Amino acid sequence: MVSRRDFISKSAILAASIPLLKFNSPLLAAKAEEKLGRVNSMAPEQTASDEDFWAWVRESFSVTSKIVYLNSGGVSAQPKVVQDAFIRNYQLANEGPSYYMWRIIDQGREPLRSQLADMAGVSAEEIAINRNTTEGLNTIIFGLNLKAGDEVVLCKYDYPNMMNAWKQREKRDGIKLVWVDLNLPCENEQELITAYKNAITEKTKIVHITHIINWMGQIMPSKAIADIAHAKGCEVIVDGAHSFAHFDYKIPDTGADYFATSLHKWLNAPFGSGMMYIKKDKIKNVWALLSAVEPDGGDIRKFESIGTRNMASEMAIGDAINFHQIIGSQRKEARLRYLKDYWCNKVKALGLSNVKIETSLLPQFSCAIANFSIDGWKADAITSKLFEDKKIFATAIVYEKLNSVRVTPSIYSSISDLDRLVDAIALIAKSPVPEKK
Repeated sequence: MVSRRDFISKSAILAASIPLLKFNSPLLAAKAEEKLGRVNSMAPEQTASDEDFWAWVRESFSVTSKIVYLNSGGVSAQPKVVQDAFIRNYQLANEGPSYYMWRIIDQGREPLRSQLADMAGVSAEEIAINRNTTEGLNTIIFGLNLKAGDEVVLCKYDYPNMMNAWKQREKRDGIKLVWVDLNLPCENEQELITAYKNAITEKTKIVHITHIINWMGQIMPSKAIADIAHAKGCEVIVDGAHSFAHFDYKIPDTGADYFATSLHKWLNAPFGSGMMYIKKDKIKNVWALLSAVEPDGGDIRKFESIGTRNMASEMAIGDAINFHQIIGSQRKEARLRYLKDYWCNKVKALGLSNVKIETSLLPQFSCAIANFSIDGWKADAITSKLFEDKKIFATAIVYEKLNSVRVTPSIYSSISDLDRLVDAIALIAKSPVPEKK
């Protein structure tokens, strides 16, 4: 249980924060205050299974009941308050586009930068607002000063857009890519650390780490790997696409010199919204990807010189941050891990010898994301069957050594959604394996 002092502090924050959500009616605001006021006296792990509270959270979204949406790791739904904020800004912009976009709406850019920086635990002068992780990390990858023979350590399970960016630099500039191969899932932290350590040589300039492997939810010991890289004189890029606003941490906790994330995943921000971080003293070392007055200058804003942008979408990010903070990072993490553990343990309890969970259930190695496989079945055949039989939308993962289905619930997912998933897995596991074509 939280202490009386913590409870009073949290209650004060709650009272100040509720108006920020801009509920459409006093009734909705009062309901939010009642639900949040009750769980603020509980530890996050207790709140994780409080279905009354999470039913209220689900009501805050407009997710359909026509399908079970379990690909929140790809793109997440936005709460209604975020949708409303986007619509308000979009309609305002259309009243006089160049006036309202540049002179009114865009005035929220610096406060938003500060909001993101506070949440990330860094300086506002180290944060650029962009569209997604790919844009952020590609800006860094293509902007770094690297020459022929310089080595970059990366992993075969990094995200394709990042691997392809590095391959382009290899082809164009003659840098050398050193590939780390991993046996995933892995529950041996030292094994993961050693794989990167052994790949670093005196020619290594960059170590690229994916904080959560998107293919199957493996959490990587980013800070431990980064510490080794820094000790050997390397810089570190961290792909935070799946970790930011997923579990509770700050960017410095990753050891990153460079970091980017997609806010439309776990922050539940508008589609096509992202954030890039570069340590203040390293900004000057990264060339702006697009035109800028000082492309090699030290101002993080040089990376935002992209012309006309979707300001309505950007400004609604602040409402997503407000919603996230009212739910609470630790409370959210506990719920996401609870949902993953719930369906995985129910599947295990079925005792089906042909069904395998392909993600570690240890808390240090996973949170919301987990995969499963069924002997003899191709992943895409399973996802097709899930949708045909139960209208469950999940993701087929066929990559390297993986042939499994990725399941990513979010805070708007219900226990009944996951019960439906477990029932569907049981039915498929007992069905004849489709003939190979």
